[in-house]
Amino acid sequence: MNEDTDTARKERLKRLAAMPDEQIDTTDIPEVTDWSEAVRGGLYKPRKQAVTIRLDADLVAWFRARGTHYQTEINRALRQFVTEQDSRDRA
Repeated sequence: MNEDTDTARKERLKRLAAMPDEQIDTTDIPEVTDWSEAVRGGLYKPRKQAVTIRLDADLVAWFRARGTHYQTEINRALRQFVTEQDSRDRA
């Protein structure tokens, strides 16, 4: 990117940032009102926290038998459960 283009772009962004929201033309951008089908981008990586948890041996064996990343699968199952519970709570 050449310096003139970069300078012009920065100036346009600066003017846009100073503009009140109601003066910004967003007619070419559809408004999203339903985020229920939204999916996090592939670059999102939630912060992990190490915990000690006691699980039934048969559950651990089941997850381990399904593949090498059993802890990730347990996390995914818990995430799905929490999401479903949140949906029920909002209904």
